[in-house]
Amino acid sequence: MNIVRFAALGMGLSIAGCVTVTPPPKATESPVSKADQVVAQESRQVPQQKRYKTKISIARFSNETNYGRSLMYDADLDVIGKQASDMLASRLIKSGKFVVLERPDLTKLKKEQEIAGQSSLVGSDTVIIGAVTEFGRSVSGQTGFLSSTKTQVAKAKVDIRLVDVKTSLAYFSATGAGEASTATGEVAGFGSQAEYDATLNDRAIAAAISDVIDALVSKLSDRPWKTYILDVQGPQIFIGGGKRQGLQVGDSLVVFESGKTVKSQQTGFDITLPPTQVGTLRVTSLFGDTDTNEGSVCEITSGAVNPARLANLYVGAPAN
Repeated sequence: MNIVRFAALGMGLSIAGCVTVTPPPKATESPVSKADQVVAQESRQVPQQKRYKTKISIARFSNETNYGRSLMYDADLDVIGKQASDMLASRLIKSGKFVVLERPDLTKLKKEQEIAGQSSLVGSDTVIIGAVTEFGRSVSGQTGFLSSTKTQVAKAKVDIRLVDVKTSLAYFSATGAGEASTATGEVAGFGSQAEYDATLNDRAIAAAISDVIDALVSKLSDRPWKTYILDVQGPQIFIGGGKRQGLQVGDSLVVFESGKTVKSQQTGFDITLPPTQVGTLRVTSLFGDTDTNEGSVCEITSGAVNPARLANLYVGAPAN
């Protein structure tokens, strides 16, 4: 009998190698020093070309699936929608390519500004409207001689669209999908137990957001770079935007006067006629240390800038 038991135990251990989950890889130290990593990250934060940092905000991100709903469902307690909104905002901020404005907690922000006696809210160029349109979980498994496995899978899909604030035109949409899974195995009573893994929900939504973020960033980055004249002081021209938007000392820029804006009888939208070039500038120095306060000092190299018409002027990059 003992021989039979040892044989069965040996068979079970041999099967265990086929059904147990592979252990996670061990963390190893990077061959690159932390100092070199910091330098590399800082260099990547400076764009290789002039790029306008679009002011964006997330107007709404809702859960349009049946998951997490009940007869007493309250839209103000939309956990999945708010989770997806926070994940998207976090990734947009980390990209370093946009000025992200807070909107979901705007009421709380206004109260804090009232307490501090300050109010300097800025409007966005583009708002993002999104929703979790698919979400679900599944469990599958196999049972064999003295062994069993169980796999839990969570899948999510998100849809987003970009809306121009001035015209309310939805000019871009994208879809992202993601999934997360975990597997457990048991042999002859030994192994991990297949308990409910709540983190799968979070990981599936995060994967869907990551899937859509590349298309979103690419579209938002397509906007042509331009800025505006802040002030004219003698021969010096102060403009918005500096190092973080790709400007460098010695850069040549072009000053344009905006064309007339007329309403199209065909579409009902306003159309701005082509601008007129009125001068060129050269960047002589940079100032500011954040996305919201940086600027450049320029000198006129050709043409003229009329201080009385600054509202109609803007600065752009020269054509390639």
